[in-house]
Amino acid sequence: MTQAASKGTAVITGASTGMGAVYADRLARQGYDLILVARDEERLARVANLVSAATDRRVEVLVADLTDAGALRRVEALLRVRADVELLVNNAGIGSVAPLEGGDVEAMDRMIALNVTAPTRLTYAVAPGMAARGAGTIVNVSSIVAVATEMMNGVYGASKSYVLAFTQALQHEFGAKGLRVQAVLPGVTATGFWDTLGHPLERLPAGIIMSVEDLVDAALAGLAQGEQVTIPGLHDSEKWTAFDAARRELAGMFGNAAPAPRYTAVAQPAA
Repeated sequence: MTQAASKGTAVITGASTGMGAVYADRLARQGYDLILVARDEERLARVANLVSAATDRRVEVLVADLTDAGALRRVEALLRVRADVELLVNNAGIGSVAPLEGGDVEAMDRMIALNVTAPTRLTYAVAPGMAARGAGTIVNVSSIVAVATEMMNGVYGASKSYVLAFTQALQHEFGAKGLRVQAVLPGVTATGFWDTLGHPLERLPAGIIMSVEDLVDAALAGLAQGEQVTIPGLHDSEKWTAFDAARRELAGMFGNAAPAPRYTAVAQPAA
């Protein structure tokens, strides 16, 4: 196999299974060399070997548990000095359906570490170099619960809302500097995520479950079309356009020196 010129290196977290593994395959086929990050060494090596054999791209693996601060710092340090990194996919994440009341706060802390802290720090590691070069792409995998925050565990919803807001802020700051920034909001996707939560996919309506291949292909199509927010399961894209426009309009209404009259009206004493 004759290897085509590389488009640069794509870094994918959570690359040992599910969406991360499909992103690895698709991006390698697009011409990227890869750095794959995950904590399961055996599964990560299997994905790396399969992708490398199928595409003849260079594939490096970094075995790291991104909930561990020391491991995260090691990944950051590597990415900070790699001028060949052209694309970062912050895909690693965990979820929960547990109620907040009586819940395991340590588990929630680990969720925040993986869903919030890790993508933030890895973005900080690559974004300055991309901005200096005037090119680069950051893809942050959020979820539809970023909008439908009441749907699952509150910390999970909040963490994915952070990912969406962080992505929008990145686009605002870095878009003019040559970076492409995208948030991907999957719905129910056919991965092991649901088994881990104790809610097998068999319990859910088949009509709402998207294959992981369709999900990633749609996300990459949205990226190619320049979408800042890609929601593969939303067929009427105008609904999101209207929602986001309403959000932006509302944001312009907050700056008033005086409180709203409803907060200053003096209640009349009873007759």
